[in-house]
Amino acid sequence: MKKILLIATGGTIASGYTEEGLAPQLAVEELLRYVKEYETFCSVDACQLFSLDSTNIEGEHWLKMAAAVEENYDAFDGFVICHGTDTMAFSAAALSYLIQNSRKPIVVTGAQKPIDLPVTDARTNLLDSLRFAADDRAHGVNIVFGGVVIAGTRAKKERSKSYNAFSSINYPSIAVIREERITFYIDDKEKLSGETVFYHKLNERVLLLKLIPGMDASVLNRLFPFYDGVIIESFGVGGFPEYGEVSFFSEVERWAKAGKIVMAATQVTHEGSDMAIYRVGRLIKENFGLMEAYDMTLEAVVTKMMWGLAQAQSIEEFRELFYTTVNHDILFV
Repeated sequence: MKKILLIATGGTIASGYTEEGLAPQLAVEELLRYVKEYETFCSVDACQLFSLDSTNIEGEHWLKMAAAVEENYDAFDGFVICHGTDTMAFSAAALSYLIQNSRKPIVVTGAQKPIDLPVTDARTNLLDSLRFAADDRAHGVNIVFGGVVIAGTRAKKERSKSYNAFSSINYPSIAVIREERITFYIDDKEKLSGETVFYHKLNERVLLLKLIPGMDASVLNRLFPFYDGVIIESFGVGGFPEYGEVSFFSEVERWAKAGKIVMAATQVTHEGSDMAIYRVGRLIKENFGLMEAYDMTLEAVVTKMMWGLAQAQSIEEFRELFYTTVNHDILFV
């Protein structure tokens, strides 16, 4: 029987009603009381890492989650992390970079409604996650939610209330779970080689800036002292406007000469960027060596930049790290 470590971090799944609204209240042991069926296929130890609404989770918490897995890695066959849904995709992506090449599953899950309500998705999600973590074919960091298994770097929360809150973006789902059956669409555990690697540093001086029509590039000038990297969500397949008193061309050049990273992404959820198509994208990319996110999710781009900036000693090393595929995060380079 597989031995699983359940790591609780708060979130809706563990929340209760207060005068100010829903807030995490239930301890991890209380969560397990609602899914006693797990006892037929695995044993579970529990760890209450912290108890937060996921809106309040940031880089230091990702490092603590990764550290909890690392400290217990040899003692357990798999890990399930209970987490709030609002920043779950960011956390799953961050964990994908902090814990690489794991032959053991690290599952992130949560719920749209608290586990103690009569009607909730929480019990199904938690039981599915424990079941997936106990499966011999499971490995790496994945989100299990709404009966779907999604690679940690490919998940995005696309619905704020529905039970099928998460989608896999620009990549197939890893598996689906129906009742007690797990059907794998991507079964690639045997392709893994080498040791599991844990990383312990992030650089959170990263900004995500969404373009809107009429935005002047002077905003980058004001932000320059505070960030080591910026991701600009451009329009369509990618391009920066040429209007305004301060041009994006001059600001991108300034950031590049200072050794800072400028990354172009797209506001369009599906199919990714391709800055070579239009003049407004091609010129700035060719002139200033602008990087682009291609088919990656914004959550993956943000967290991979934080991870890469903390590891790399040069822009060249950062580029190499960023464009090396980790947990299915990028296909088109």
